[in-house]
Amino acid sequence: MPAEARNGGNILVSALRLNGIDRIFGVPGESALPIFDALYGDNNPIQFVVCRHEATASHMAEADGKMSGRPGICIVSRGPGAAHAMIGLHTAYQDSTPMILIIGQVPRAHRGREAFQELNYTRVFADMTKWVGEIESADLISEYVSRAFHIATQGRPGPVVLSIPEDVLSEMSGVSDAVPAIAAETAPMPAQMLQVRSLLQAAKRPLAIVGNLGWTAEAADRFKEFVARSDIPVIAGFRSQDILDNRSDQYIGDLSLGGSAALRERVKNADLLLVIGDRLGDVTTKSYTLLDAPVPKQTLIHVFPGAEELGRVYTPTLAIQSKSSHFADALADIEPLDSSAWRQWREECRAAFVNYQSNPPKAAGFDLSQVIRFLAERLPDDAIVTNGAGNYSIWLHRFYRYRKLGTQIAPKSGVMGYGLPAAIAAKLRHPGRDVVCLAGDGCFTMASPEFATAVQRNLPIVVIIVNNGMYGSIRMHQEIHFPGRPSGTMLLNADFALLAQSYGAHGEAIERDEDFPAAFERAVKARKPAIIELRVNANQLTPDRVL
Repeated sequence: MPAEARNGGNILVSALRLNGIDRIFGVPGESALPIFDALYGDNNPIQFVVCRHEATASHMAEADGKMSGRPGICIVSRGPGAAHAMIGLHTAYQDSTPMILIIGQVPRAHRGREAFQELNYTRVFADMTKWVGEIESADLISEYVSRAFHIATQGRPGPVVLSIPEDVLSEMSGVSDAVPAIAAETAPMPAQMLQVRSLLQAAKRPLAIVGNLGWTAEAADRFKEFVARSDIPVIAGFRSQDILDNRSDQYIGDLSLGGSAALRERVKNADLLLVIGDRLGDVTTKSYTLLDAPVPKQTLIHVFPGAEELGRVYTPTLAIQSKSSHFADALADIEPLDSSAWRQWREECRAAFVNYQSNPPKAAGFDLSQVIRFLAERLPDDAIVTNGAGNYSIWLHRFYRYRKLGTQIAPKSGVMGYGLPAAIAAKLRHPGRDVVCLAGDGCFTMASPEFATAVQRNLPIVVIIVNNGMYGSIRMHQEIHFPGRPSGTMLLNADFALLAQSYGAHGEAIERDEDFPAAFERAVKARKPAIIELRVNANQLTPDRVL
């Protein structure tokens, strides 16, 4: 072999490094040993974060992809490891997050014999990825990695799987590295922007709906300037509340789980919807009821980077295939609009939002709204707040005010166990920023082993656990459909404060909302991973719903 020959593991790691990867999450396995050997040493430019479970490792990678805009990288072993990591792929797919899952496969000669831990990944992951590739030779690794990065980042971003047989990782090759992948990006045409302006100007009740796909901080600032100048009311799509500063007069609420019935009516009564970076999925559209399918009664301008989503459910008046940031750039350059026709409409929308957020119903016992409102006042503008799934997140959606892009890290897939791994990924990516995780007791328990990862990495995150002793959202639906017949939703939990203390971390539990501010200050002052357990009233299912 030529002197410059390398094994497949080294070729792979070199390709990842050249594509800007500085961190990999995963659980080691014997089928990928050459990869871990190539990552050996404290001076390696790529940091490997060893996790306790492949599901949470894949969610760390997905969250990292959300924040960086580059594919989050996860490495797992074959069979069970890959199956565990499937949940992160599903989240990346539904959330349009660039991600690459790397799997050590059985040796080439063993495939098709149901070898130990063998799976056919092309079949298994076909419906939740943009592409699944199995690399047949070390000579092809650079090419396949380049292809994976292009596919994961272009159009509608999403997850890609690379399966590499263990003998390919050990195989020697003199193949050269490929140049770094550069994603081809879409932007609106000048004629389309003229039409956008014409349609907006003709409206009487316009609304903008923004999703958190494809934005940059600069583009978010330009969008803020445009909607302020044009006085256009803006609604955040599902878990996309950090695009526009919620303190802006033009911000009028979000279309997340729960939410305001009055806001939903305003979407129905709007005569124009400018939708940027949102797929218009079932949560944002409230089970596809806010717009008529396939032809909405509202004038619909739909801006999205993937052509396959334009017209998929709703036929737009104007479809624009564009990255959100490039569309925001073009918006900033259009001639000023006369907003007099909708100024009162916008003012009414904003007043309704302020009233909805400022006047919570009286809580039964522990008032979680006070906790969220304290966090909104206490945390700096760039603080990152993560969460998973559960009724507790409805308080966060309603009462927290996001001020800057990249501060809301949450799954559109509605997966439980996401908040803690996402918080770990966020603190690693942004060590100088405050990171707070909000989780339910069931949500936290699904990911609780990763608290050890936070301790091992000495990451001073604050995990707030809303403990009501049950799967609250399912209990709520049971009460709606089968009142008075709870089944399979009650939970017996550990003492979460003692759990944190057993790791040498900070942990405490409180039973009154007025005790939270002092508890939070103690957690921050500890300068190490912390858990604050909120022992809330189980009867208070949501801000508006009590058993």
